[in-house]
Amino acid sequence: MTDFITLNNDVRMPALGLGVFQSSAEDTAAAVESALRTGYRHIDTAAAYLNERQVGEGIRASGVDRDEIFIETKVWISQYGYDQTLHAFDVSTRKLGVDTLDLLILHQPAPWQFDSTLAAYRALETLLDDGRVRAIGVSNFTGAHLERLMAERTVVPAVNQIELHPYFAQKENEAANTALGIVTQAWSPIGGITFYPGNWNDGTGKNPLNDPMIAAIGAEHGKSNAQVMLRWHVQHGRSAIPKSVRPERIAENFDIFDFELSTDQLAQIDALDLGVRSGPDPDAVRPPGQFSIPEN
Repeated sequence: MTDFITLNNDVRMPALGLGVFQSSAEDTAAAVESALRTGYRHIDTAAAYLNERQVGEGIRASGVDRDEIFIETKVWISQYGYDQTLHAFDVSTRKLGVDTLDLLILHQPAPWQFDSTLAAYRALETLLDDGRVRAIGVSNFTGAHLERLMAERTVVPAVNQIELHPYFAQKENEAANTALGIVTQAWSPIGGITFYPGNWNDGTGKNPLNDPMIAAIGAEHGKSNAQVMLRWHVQHGRSAIPKSVRPERIAENFDIFDFELSTDQLAQIDALDLGVRSGPDPDAVRPPGQFSIPEN
């Protein structure tokens, strides 16, 4: 049974979800189907992941009723602007094979083109007013970005999805979210970004999946490092969206609701924060055409 978080507009969101960042189109449908059959009821994707269509395929193959599933996706910066973002909603829902979304968020703050960000957020507000989305939010926003947003807009985001794991706890950002009544949602919640080779990381750094302190805590509970970290997120009131395409790992990540970390154990994990970002800098300027989103 999944623990739920009540968002600031009273929508209930499963605390734990499946992420599909960098899941190939070939693997995504099977991973989503496996997760839903395991018991997950929250799936997170994005237009820029180029696998929304396969997420929809996995949902339909699972046999789980649409009304039981919390579907979250993201608008990419090339889709920002009022009319463009309304169109992005149409594209995403068509690919997913659904009429409505449970949560739609802006993927990046894009501070170098913040007028477009504000227009995109205004479109999210329209979709919310029209009942086409149940909640709206943002991703990779800092406290400063949220301050700029709230100076111009009226609907407080329900969620801010940010890189957050024991080695990068983002305490100031989480405090800014909490002060506004925004749920913090952790991407890379078990620290995969710390060792995954790619645009932002050379794959040689320390990673919390091998941390001895986390392993010692896990041994006390008969749990893996990943399970301990996911439990750490949930007990701190965060949402977490671990990614995997392996059925056994998907099931392991979901098996975190039968134990509880002590106050001391939570504090020990809190103290592991290195303050080092492994993912992309949300203030870094991106080329205008980066990750253009295909219509089909």
